[in-house]
Amino acid sequence: MRLNKTFKNVVIALPLLALAACSSNDNTDEQSNTGTNGNTGVTQQVTEESVQVTAAKRAAAIEEQKRQELAKLRSEHIIYFDFDVSKVSDQFASVLDAHAKFLNANSDVNVLIEGHADERGTPEYNIALGERRAKAVETYLENMGVNSSQLSVVSYGEEKPMVKNRSESAFAKNRRAVIVY
Repeated sequence: MRLNKTFKNVVIALPLLALAACSSNDNTDEQSNTGTNGNTGVTQQVTEESVQVTAAKRAAAIEEQKRQELAKLRSEHIIYFDFDVSKVSDQFASVLDAHAKFLNANSDVNVLIEGHADERGTPEYNIALGERRAKAVETYLENMGVNSSQLSVVSYGEEKPMVKNRSESAFAKNRRAVIVY
Protein backbone atom coordinates (compact mmCIF):
# COMPACT_ATOMS: atom_id res chain seq x y z
CA MET A 1 0.00 0.00 0.00
CA ARG A 2 2.78 2.34 0.76
CA LEU A 3 4.37 1.69 -2.59
CA ASN A 4 1.13 2.55 -4.28
CA LYS A 5 1.03 6.03 -2.65
CA THR A 6 4.55 6.79 -3.74
CA PHE A 7 3.72 5.71 -7.24
CA LYS A 8 0.74 8.07 -7.32
CA ASN A 9 2.88 10.99 -6.18
CA VAL A 10 5.39 10.38 -8.89
CA VAL A 11 2.77 10.10 -11.58
CA ILE A 12 1.11 13.29 -10.45
CA ALA A 13 4.40 15.18 -10.19
CA LEU A 14 5.65 14.24 -13.64
CA PRO A 15 2.86 15.86 -15.60
CA LEU A 16 3.31 19.06 -13.58
CA LEU A 17 7.00 19.14 -14.40
CA ALA A 18 6.29 18.56 -18.02
CA LEU A 19 3.71 21.28 -17.98
CA ALA A 20 6.14 23.70 -16.37
CA ALA A 21 8.82 22.89 -18.91
CA CYS A 22 6.47 23.51 -21.81
CA SER A 23 5.00 26.73 -20.55
CA SER A 24 5.76 29.95 -22.42
CA ASN A 25 5.05 33.63 -22.23
CA ASP A 26 5.29 36.52 -24.66
CA ASN A 27 9.00 37.12 -23.90
CA THR A 28 10.08 33.53 -24.51
CA ASP A 29 7.97 33.28 -27.67
CA GLU A 30 9.50 36.53 -28.95
CA GLN A 31 13.02 35.34 -28.14
CA SER A 32 12.48 32.05 -29.93
CA ASN A 33 11.09 33.86 -32.96
CA THR A 34 14.05 36.30 -33.15
CA GLY A 35 16.67 33.67 -32.36
CA THR A 36 17.97 35.38 -29.18
CA ASN A 37 18.73 33.41 -26.11
CA GLY A 38 17.90 36.08 -23.47
CA ASN A 39 21.54 36.88 -22.63
CA THR A 40 21.64 39.96 -24.87
CA GLY A 41 19.92 42.16 -22.28
CA VAL A 42 22.24 40.97 -19.54
CA THR A 43 25.30 41.50 -21.75
CA GLN A 44 24.13 44.99 -22.66
CA GLN A 45 23.53 45.88 -19.01
CA VAL A 46 26.99 44.61 -18.01
CA THR A 47 28.56 46.61 -20.85
CA GLU A 48 26.72 49.78 -19.82
CA GLU A 49 27.79 49.31 -16.20
CA SER A 50 31.39 48.76 -17.32
CA VAL A 51 31.31 51.97 -19.34
CA GLN A 52 29.90 53.86 -16.35
CA VAL A 53 32.58 52.47 -14.05
CA THR A 54 35.31 53.37 -16.55
CA ALA A 55 33.93 56.90 -16.93
CA ALA A 56 33.73 57.31 -13.15
CA LYS A 57 37.32 56.12 -12.74
CA ARG A 58 38.49 58.52 -15.46
CA ALA A 59 36.61 61.42 -13.83
CA ALA A 60 38.12 60.53 -10.45
CA ALA A 61 41.62 60.41 -11.97
CA ILE A 62 41.12 63.82 -13.58
CA GLU A 63 39.83 65.25 -10.31
CA GLU A 64 42.81 63.80 -8.42
CA GLN A 65 45.23 65.29 -10.96
CA LYS A 66 43.51 68.67 -10.57
CA ARG A 67 43.76 68.38 -6.78
CA GLN A 68 47.49 67.60 -6.98
CA GLU A 69 48.13 70.50 -9.36
CA LEU A 70 46.24 72.82 -7.05
CA ALA A 71 48.21 71.61 -4.02
CA LYS A 72 51.48 72.33 -5.86
CA LEU A 73 50.28 75.77 -6.91
CA ARG A 74 49.25 76.57 -3.35
CA SER A 75 52.79 75.83 -2.21
CA GLU A 76 54.23 78.20 -4.86
CA HIS A 77 51.87 81.12 -4.56
CA ILE A 78 53.96 84.07 -3.34
CA ILE A 79 55.54 86.64 -5.65
CA TYR A 80 58.16 88.85 -3.98
CA PHE A 81 59.00 92.42 -4.98
CA ASP A 82 61.97 94.72 -4.53
CA PHE A 83 61.74 97.81 -2.34
CA ASP A 84 59.15 100.32 -3.59
CA VAL A 85 58.63 98.29 -6.81
CA SER A 86 55.42 96.88 -8.25
CA LYS A 87 56.87 95.26 -11.42
CA VAL A 88 56.87 91.45 -11.49
CA SER A 89 60.42 90.13 -11.59
CA ASP A 90 61.40 87.68 -14.35
CA GLN A 91 62.39 85.14 -11.69
CA PHE A 92 58.67 84.61 -10.92
CA ALA A 93 57.59 84.09 -14.54
CA SER A 94 57.58 80.28 -14.26
CA VAL A 95 55.46 80.41 -11.08
CA LEU A 96 52.91 82.73 -12.69
CA ASP A 97 52.96 80.72 -15.92
CA ALA A 98 52.01 77.58 -13.96
CA HIS A 99 49.13 79.44 -12.27
CA ALA A 100 47.98 80.82 -15.64
CA LYS A 101 48.07 77.37 -17.23
CA PHE A 102 45.98 75.91 -14.40
CA LEU A 103 43.47 78.77 -14.42
CA ASN A 104 43.09 78.59 -18.21
CA ALA A 105 42.39 74.86 -17.98
CA ASN A 106 39.94 75.32 -15.07
CA SER A 107 37.70 78.26 -15.88
CA ASP A 108 35.51 77.47 -12.85
CA VAL A 109 38.37 78.27 -10.44
CA ASN A 110 38.73 81.81 -9.07
CA VAL A 111 41.65 83.35 -7.21
CA LEU A 112 42.20 86.30 -4.93
CA ILE A 113 45.46 88.20 -5.36
CA GLU A 114 46.55 89.88 -2.14
CA GLY A 115 48.99 92.79 -2.31
CA HIS A 116 51.32 93.48 0.63
CA ALA A 117 54.03 95.99 1.56
CA ASP A 118 56.59 96.29 4.31
CA GLU A 119 56.03 98.80 7.11
CA ARG A 120 58.22 101.55 5.65
CA GLY A 121 56.10 104.37 4.25
CA THR A 122 52.75 105.72 5.30
CA PRO A 123 49.79 103.36 5.65
CA GLU A 124 48.07 105.05 2.69
CA TYR A 125 51.14 104.70 0.49
CA ASN A 126 51.56 101.05 1.44
CA ILE A 127 47.90 100.27 0.65
CA ALA A 128 48.40 101.82 -2.80
CA LEU A 129 51.71 99.96 -3.29
CA GLY A 130 50.12 96.66 -2.26
CA GLU A 131 47.32 97.25 -4.76
CA ARG A 132 49.80 98.01 -7.56
CA ARG A 133 51.64 94.77 -6.78
CA ALA A 134 48.44 92.72 -6.81
CA LYS A 135 47.33 94.39 -10.06
CA ALA A 136 50.74 93.66 -11.63
CA VAL A 137 50.19 89.95 -10.94
CA GLU A 138 46.61 90.22 -12.22
CA THR A 139 47.80 91.86 -15.44
CA TYR A 140 50.47 89.19 -15.94
CA LEU A 141 47.88 86.41 -15.58
CA GLU A 142 45.43 88.19 -17.91
CA ASN A 143 48.22 88.56 -20.49
CA MET A 144 48.68 84.79 -20.25
CA GLY A 145 45.01 84.32 -21.21
CA VAL A 146 43.34 84.03 -17.80
CA ASN A 147 39.81 85.40 -17.83
CA SER A 148 39.56 88.57 -15.73
CA SER A 149 36.37 87.23 -14.09
CA GLN A 150 38.53 84.57 -12.38
CA LEU A 151 40.72 87.19 -10.69
CA SER A 152 40.06 89.47 -7.71
CA VAL A 153 42.49 91.92 -6.12
CA VAL A 154 42.81 93.22 -2.56
CA SER A 155 45.55 95.22 -0.86
CA TYR A 156 46.49 94.85 2.78
CA GLY A 157 49.43 97.23 2.63
CA GLU A 158 51.51 96.72 5.75
CA GLU A 159 48.62 95.32 7.82
CA LYS A 160 49.39 91.60 7.43
CA PRO A 161 53.15 91.11 7.61
CA MET A 162 54.57 87.65 7.03
CA VAL A 163 57.48 88.38 9.38
CA LYS A 164 57.12 90.77 12.31
CA ASN A 165 60.50 92.34 12.88
CA ARG A 166 62.39 95.29 11.48
CA SER A 167 65.23 93.57 9.63
CA GLU A 168 65.92 93.85 5.92
CA SER A 169 65.12 90.13 5.46
CA ALA A 170 61.76 90.64 7.21
CA PHE A 171 61.00 93.63 4.98
CA ALA A 172 61.85 91.52 1.90
CA LYS A 173 59.40 88.78 2.97
CA ASN A 174 56.64 91.32 3.52
CA ARG A 175 56.92 92.90 0.04
CA ARG A 176 54.76 90.39 -1.80
CA ALA A 177 51.67 89.41 -3.69
CA VAL A 178 49.90 86.21 -2.67
CA ILE A 179 47.68 84.12 -4.94
CA VAL A 180 44.91 82.54 -2.87
CA TYR A 181 42.73 79.74 -4.26
